[in-house]
Amino acid sequence: MRKLMLVAALGAAALAFGIGSATSQQASEVKSLRGNSPIVDLAPADTPHQNVSGRFDRAYRQQPPLIPHQIDRYQIDLKANQCLQCHDWSNAAKNGAPTLSMTHYLDRDGRQTDTVAGTRWFCNQCHVPQADAKELVENTFKPSQTK
Repeated sequence: MRKLMLVAALGAAALAFGIGSATSQQASEVKSLRGNSPIVDLAPADTPHQNVSGRFDRAYRQQPPLIPHQIDRYQIDLKANQCLQCHDWSNAAKNGAPTLSMTHYLDRDGRQTDTVAGTRWFCNQCHVPQADAKELVENTFKPSQTK
């Protein structure tokens, strides 16, 4: 409660001293990758094709694997994680799904647990669905040769 009151007080003080207006002036001076085109002039984004057959190779060592299926309707929140219905170590073999790395079962102190660690609960912080999508900006990235 004290933190909330402190944040509210600091916000009110910032507005009183005009910090908010200076910030909005600075924001209008920021250069964008789209150049000087206003947002209304942009074409709608392409819809990436997610149903790509097979799995994409990893582009570098330690890259989290990409998800080769749609997850739009998966519940991943504080109460539930639907990814674990197939990928938890206790379910993966019978579902034919890859098992989570054992690092997902280590708590922040490095102790092995029987359940996914809270630090690894939100899968889509690291793993994203693979998609056949064109690059948004020019890119010179070259995949690593080590596998």
